Amino acid sequence: QVQLVESGGGSVQGGGSLRLSCAASGYTYSSYCMGWFRQAPGKEREAVALINSRSGNSYYADSVKGRFTISRDNAKIAVYLQMLSLKPEDTAMYYCAAEQRGLCFLDADKYNYWGQGTQVTVSS
Repeated sequence: QVQLVESGGGSVQGGGSLRLSCAASGYTYSSYCMGWFRQAPGKEREAVALINSRSGNSYYADSVKGRFTISRDNAKIAVYLQMLSLKPEDTAMYYCAAEQRGLCFLDADKYNYWGQGTQVTVSS
């Protein structure tokens, strides 16, 4: 059974930084797309950053480009999200997601596996 375990959320002031981690266990597929979605109260879940395990190609939402960096460790089947220059509008629950075909969809419904979520709160 695949499990995704996230860590690294918290509360910071605007301009601060956080690093999120997500590690998969029980994952036996040869490839993946893993990344981060976020959901703020009253809003839909949106893709923030995604990465393909084989190519290393990544996707970033326009709102985080230049501030967030996603990276991967294939040996550990883990992904990381370095978040810099955080803004209050980054406040949300951040969820790690994985898709075993290595296809980085922006649609959350395409992802088979999800973590429990980690809260990121940025104060002004």
